[in-house]
Amino acid sequence: MQGLTETERVGFTKILNLMSKSDLLSLSDTVTNKMIVVENISEATETILSFTKDAEELLRRKKVQRELIFKYLAKEGVAMPPNSEKHQLVRRTLQLWSSAKVVVDESHRGDPDGNRRQRPTETASDSTDMKAGVGFDPLVLGQQFCQWFFQLMNSQNPSLGQQPQDWGPQHFWPDVKLRLLSRTGSEQMEDFLGAELVSLRLSALTKEERLLFCPNLEPFGLKALVSPHGLVLVAVAGTIHRDAACLGIFEQIFGLIRSPLDHNSWKIKFVNLKIKGQEALGGAEVAAPALSYNSSELQLLCS
Repeated sequence: MQGLTETERVGFTKILNLMSKSDLLSLSDTVTNKMIVVENISEATETILSFTKDAEELLRRKKVQRELIFKYLAKEGVAMPPNSEKHQLVRRTLQLWSSAKVVVDESHRGDPDGNRRQRPTETASDSTDMKAGVGFDPLVLGQQFCQWFFQLMNSQNPSLGQQPQDWGPQHFWPDVKLRLLSRTGSEQMEDFLGAELVSLRLSALTKEERLLFCPNLEPFGLKALVSPHGLVLVAVAGTIHRDAACLGIFEQIFGLIRSPLDHNSWKIKFVNLKIKGQEALGGAEVAAPALSYNSSELQLLCS
């Protein structure tokens, strides 16, 4: 049996880091049939990963609780209904790891040394470059960008108990514009201009307001278009949470343009963010919200 893939090991490490020490040591005993004695968290984690041959089997272990998998998926920017059952979360996690494995495998093509690996905080620009020879797919870029962006943004939330990733104005164009429309009781519109202000306002949503953004990356929740001038438009819908409570939904549109002076990476040119609280939804189902924008409306933003 070949054991866990590198993608699965990285994912499991993040899940195991969410567990209490007692549960982690107990899980190590279960996986090894108490044949190996571990003395600390790092030993327990490495032992569990080394002795696990099947990812699904480990995910279904009793000590790998439903709440841990839900929190892990949220950190990775994967939206799941708060009432999802464990088997649904397990299946979605395996799908996530399987798709990530494809990206990593493709990133080795054309590299005789096999050194090309996608970093956890790698921007969508780098991972999309590998597809340049077979045609540009804006939807692939949109999916990779959203996974990267919301994982980065959510990492600023102190309630998740993880190390914040490298958020900052460096991911935006200097003249970036943000329009924030919130409907939470009353309607409020805010406009911000400049990389520093836009970066601070967006990070405040997760860092200070402790919101968690879970994008819906299924076809009805994500659209991506490209203009003749090189602007890529990414539109995504999702749910907003604080701890275990679902507070409402959001729709966010990004305009992305490559920066030739910064390794040709994609940077954010503008952001339109709409937030609707539960009271504005009238009790409607928000588990996996769809985009309200159609392609014609999005095309206007590309012009």
